[in-house]
Amino acid sequence: MKRRALLTWVAAPAFAQPAEVDANTATRAQLESLPGLGPALVQRLLAARPFADWADLIKRVPGIRAASARKLSAAGLRVGGQAYGD
Repeated sequence: MKRRALLTWVAAPAFAQPAEVDANTATRAQLESLPGLGPALVQRLLAARPFADWADLIKRVPGIRAASARKLSAAGLRVGGQAYGD
């Protein structure tokens, strides 16, 4: 029994990586699944895309600034496959 518990503990990841969702190609449902993106902000993202990079997204989407971009990136949001700050 102890061996099974040890194997379960070793096999379990220490933390789960968030699923990556690209702001340029994601569906409304995919965007809304990210913490910090509600329906109104998702609508602004969808209306403004495509984005060249994070700076472009921050410039054109009201409600997203550097601090929120960091949080959204940590939650899995990408722009052109890039995390914020890459």
